[in-house]
Amino acid sequence: MPKTKKTKGLSNKEAAKALERFGFNELKKKRQLRGLTIFLRQFTNFIVWILVIAAAISYGIGEQINFWVIDFIIVFIILMGFLQEYKAEKSIEALKAIVEPTTKVIREGRLLKIASKFVVPGDLLSLEMGDKVPADAKVIEETALKLDESTLTGESDPVGKEKKNEIYAGTQIVYGRCMALVQETGMKTKLGNIAKMIQEKESLTPLQIRFNKLGKMLAMIALGASVIVLVGGIARGATATEMLIVALALAVAAVPEGLPLTVTLALSFGMHRMSQKKSLVRRMMAVETLGSTTIICSDKTGTLTKNEMTVQKLYLNGTGLKVTGAGYKPQGEFMLKDKIYPKSDHLHDLLRAAVLCNNAELTLRGRRWDPVGDPTELALLTVGAKAGFFKDKLERQYKREEEVLFSSTRKMMTTVHKHRDGHFAFSKGAPEEILERCKYWIVKGKKVKMTAKDKREVLKTNHHYARQALRVLALAQKTSKKKGFLSEEIEKELTFLGLTAMKDPARPEVKEAIATCKKAGIEVCMITGDHEQTAVSIAHQIGMVSDLEVQAVTGKVIDGLSDKELAALLKTVRVFARTQPEHKLRIVKLLKKHGHIVAMTGDGINDAPALKKADIGIAMGIKGTDVTKEAAEMILEDDNFATIVEAVKEGRRIYANIEKFTAYLISRNFTEVILIFLGILFFDFKFLPLLAIQILFINAFDEEMPAIALGLDQAHGDIMTDAPRNPKESILNKFNTFIVFSVATVMALVAFIIFLSQDPVNNIEKARTMVFTTIVVMVIFDTFNFRSLKLSTFTVGFFNNRLLNIAILLIMAVTGFVMYFPPTQKAFQLVPLGIGDWLICTLAAATTFVYMESIKWFRRRMDGTVNNPVITK
Repeated sequence: MPKTKKTKGLSNKEAAKALERFGFNELKKKRQLRGLTIFLRQFTNFIVWILVIAAAISYGIGEQINFWVIDFIIVFIILMGFLQEYKAEKSIEALKAIVEPTTKVIREGRLLKIASKFVVPGDLLSLEMGDKVPADAKVIEETALKLDESTLTGESDPVGKEKKNEIYAGTQIVYGRCMALVQETGMKTKLGNIAKMIQEKESLTPLQIRFNKLGKMLAMIALGASVIVLVGGIARGATATEMLIVALALAVAAVPEGLPLTVTLALSFGMHRMSQKKSLVRRMMAVETLGSTTIICSDKTGTLTKNEMTVQKLYLNGTGLKVTGAGYKPQGEFMLKDKIYPKSDHLHDLLRAAVLCNNAELTLRGRRWDPVGDPTELALLTVGAKAGFFKDKLERQYKREEEVLFSSTRKMMTTVHKHRDGHFAFSKGAPEEILERCKYWIVKGKKVKMTAKDKREVLKTNHHYARQALRVLALAQKTSKKKGFLSEEIEKELTFLGLTAMKDPARPEVKEAIATCKKAGIEVCMITGDHEQTAVSIAHQIGMVSDLEVQAVTGKVIDGLSDKELAALLKTVRVFARTQPEHKLRIVKLLKKHGHIVAMTGDGINDAPALKKADIGIAMGIKGTDVTKEAAEMILEDDNFATIVEAVKEGRRIYANIEKFTAYLISRNFTEVILIFLGILFFDFKFLPLLAIQILFINAFDEEMPAIALGLDQAHGDIMTDAPRNPKESILNKFNTFIVFSVATVMALVAFIIFLSQDPVNNIEKARTMVFTTIVVMVIFDTFNFRSLKLSTFTVGFFNNRLLNIAILLIMAVTGFVMYFPPTQKAFQLVPLGIGDWLICTLAAATTFVYMESIKWFRRRMDGTVNNPVITK
């Protein structure tokens, strides 16, 4: 590091050399997801590769129509996924600050403002209230210095710093000023070390894992069936080309070509719905993960709380007032026993002192209040503004002449002001320190002497507030009609004005959100860097714990536990305090190891590693740092914890729909597989009930449109009362598997009976057309059946899904066009059917509707559920 003269700082030449040696003072960003990367990521879907192979085989054996139809499906799947994820990445970039951060340094004896990325080790920083620290540095001079380190540590209380103390990049000066010598920049800072922890390969989502397993299973079935038929046919004397066509028909029948497309559209629509509700999802497959969540690990500061200190109680000589309103918006009332407290000189004196003995700033910019300074002082400015006492107006009447600075030993500060009526000294600080300097207090509007008993009563109130995790400050004043005060007399014989009790309040919507999570079987725990007592108090206030006596487990305790011991604690403990980033990361890893699907919320830099490791990391869009947003899968644009509940609900709706259309599509496909096997078993290879192109048409068009409608269907019943799914459970659970194969068997048998009835040996095209039509009508009946895998279609409704109604009309139109338009008729090897034929096909297909309704009736009877749920959107 270059040597720095204490007052002059680096020379421009030294700074240039340091910049060349150490590089820019910026974090190496995680490799940006360029368009090509997002595009290539769409090929991770296993079924897409099966389609690619099917297309290649089609091309190889000259089945050009099959080849182009499959290619169209592949392109559409990839394009939809690409567009949605690319759009999400662009939206995230828009959330980042447009203005390049700057900082003040001393170089060659001059104070300069430079872009923060040009700060180098050896630079001399000049920082004051409101400035962000651009690099890790050592304090060499300071005046009453305090920093907000909550983004780094999670602790909401400002931290006092003295000479030779370290200050860290990413933190903010909230009080005082300092000169500091830069020690480390960029990735070598403490912030950089955390950034390194999140720059690792993205893991697969639970849905991706499930679909990969399902895709491999279907691929093995398709491959196995195709190989058996191919080898068996050649052994029986068929040509290789003939058998490749048959094998292709089986492969096409076994693989639900429309599944990737339907999943893509369902997730894409889910992303869109979530974005409308202020939830920005970065990776499409992560949309469903929220619906699988079994536990939400939440930071406290800025997530469960507003990260805005708020005065909640005032004490005026035996009178306790409640102050309404939360945060830095000066809206609220002063209440005494549920009635508005009348204006009084005593209250005004207290609030005036709170506003004037203050170095923070609260400025209205447009419609938004912009806070700068120590959170405690901002709380005092806000409570004063609620009564009409604004700092800028008061300071025009009370000109500040002197300040006795706060220090960790004095635990108080005083400001002296000149007014037309004389001089005023206002003091604030720890109640014990202020009371020791007070001789008077206000009783019934008059200044009277304060006794030792009076002081004990005030301290008793102070302790009562402190037990409620409130931060308490006392305020006092002194007046003089003379020219001013002697320095040694300023803080003597003060008049006690009262107490202010404040805390960082819980977000008002959080309590209901947590109650909903509990109802949904989702556990919620708090992992914070803040004090144990504060953490437990907030946890109790929001309903996370029911008992204030609950003990929080601290980071120090975690350090002394083995993984086995900590895993046992995680089953019961819901509040973790005084934690560091490595503790949060360890907790998330253990929860995942023991089968949980973990969602982690946070806004601070310290949350980033755990957000990255969680199954779904959720960052705050307004107060969240760029590092945290980079680590997260989802960003809450309104920083509202309750938005998570809506996202969970949306995730559950999406997964329920994925279950429905997956079971629907696979049952349809296995109908065709069984049908082909029956044809091979009873007839020669030339008399298959369906050709590959006919199967592909049904799968890609007639089945796909209803499947998409199922994927975008509304929720049926109160999905937020169901327990989270078993993370290890397959998309096709036992019951769904039974539905798939039993329905497929029934449909295949019915279709094969129709095939036999049409004399296929002598009239193969008519027989195939009848089978084709029967299956198309089955598609329509099954679409209604599969709107719920449990509820009766008569309960869910037939025509309350507009998209489904459109899909059915399109199926009828497209099928009619293919069957009756001569060129397509020839291409698909179909013949026109009469009304009688259509009636036979419709009656045959209706048997599957009756069968499915019977299965669902038995399931409801076994579960003991009522068939009259509320249909929710």
